[in-house]
Amino acid sequence: MVVYPRQLGLFTVLAIALTACGEVAQLPLSAGIGRHPQLPPPTPTLIPTVNIAQAVGWSVQGKPIAASGLAVNAFARGLDHPRWLYVLPNGDVLVAETNAPQRIEEGTSFKGWLMRQLMDKAGAGVPSANRITLLRDTDGDGVADMRAVFIEGLHSPFGMALVGKDFYVANTDALIRFPYSEGKTHIAQPGIKVLDLPAGDINHHWTKNILASKDGSRLYVTVGSNSNAAENGMDQESGRAAIWEVDLKRGSHRVYASGLRNPNGLAWSPDNGALWAVVNERDEIGSDLVPDYLASVADGSFFGWPYSYFGGHLDDRVQPQRPDLVDKASLPDYALGAHTASLGLAFSNSTAWPTPFANGVFIGQHGSWNRKPRSGYRVIFVPFKDGKPFGEPLDVLTGFVSEEGVAFGRPVGVVLDKQAALLVADDVGDSVWRVTVSPMTKTNK
Repeated sequence: MVVYPRQLGLFTVLAIALTACGEVAQLPLSAGIGRHPQLPPPTPTLIPTVNIAQAVGWSVQGKPIAASGLAVNAFARGLDHPRWLYVLPNGDVLVAETNAPQRIEEGTSFKGWLMRQLMDKAGAGVPSANRITLLRDTDGDGVADMRAVFIEGLHSPFGMALVGKDFYVANTDALIRFPYSEGKTHIAQPGIKVLDLPAGDINHHWTKNILASKDGSRLYVTVGSNSNAAENGMDQESGRAAIWEVDLKRGSHRVYASGLRNPNGLAWSPDNGALWAVVNERDEIGSDLVPDYLASVADGSFFGWPYSYFGGHLDDRVQPQRPDLVDKASLPDYALGAHTASLGLAFSNSTAWPTPFANGVFIGQHGSWNRKPRSGYRVIFVPFKDGKPFGEPLDVLTGFVSEEGVAFGRPVGVVLDKQAALLVADDVGDSVWRVTVSPMTKTNK
């Protein structure tokens, strides 16, 4: 269906009406957080709950609110939809300035048009810059004073990894390799394709993150599902909702773990070397369902999607079911709250962070669209004990949404820099924030 100008008034009214519809959470957000979340019965509605914070960006002096004992400053401003971060061995910070590629359905259907309006409201409707930018702090004051285009002409890039002298980028549709030497600020050589990644006309979850193995022989690649809950058919999900293991020497890959609706952040545990991931769960069965989660991901594990969630909780929308798979579904280690859109993940494996941030993970929560009241829109810290999540999450950065419900920013990727400060990519705020221990806290240690 083509949207003609004379129809826009009606469609705009309809979009606003849809935003006002939907059910409301019956449980506090905290009920869906922790090792044993409450999972009430699903409450599907004819019209999905839509509750998006209007994106406005930060004022010139605006910034998030740091937790007590912490301080935050702008490491860089004026970026173009920065979503993911990577720190090179020499301390240079790489930022993927990126967004979703245009989908064919967006230009031809009413649903596509409506989703585009909602994405525009959330600040996600801008074209992709398709580049990686290098930021360098030459004087050590915690602010990038040099900026250069590191690689351009990419295709919705996201994950990045350096292995030896090979720099890898995960475009939305392919894993690409570039040559790198220390200190280089621009790569002009064309990349070499290592392998294709699932994309296509739908490409529902377009981000592909990558993490190198400790010995540099393999890359682990996140590939999100091509739907919310398999409504496009399982034939559209081949190789998706999974983490791939790529053998760099052979250029081959296999599915390392599956049943993960939309895995994003990946990190190695400093305690035992286990692979951890944050995963976005499904929408449209109520504001209280389903919590996103943090999980230790073992080789060969299956986490339920699309047939079930949090172990054996069946999703009746998916037919036919696969009880053989549901029976072996792994249970996530820690629930992160329903619809929080948890994306970034970084371990605080440095003595630079005091208690209570000394042992655990930082997580960037991009923020909900399918929950009333909203969830996410913050950076949290999940404490660990004996190699596992333990206790309640702690706020690290808040203040991304005003009391009036407008979004100044939305946190995405998180990473520790060479000084162990936390860097946070903020795509709506077009900034990278730097979080440190405040001088007063250091004095009192």
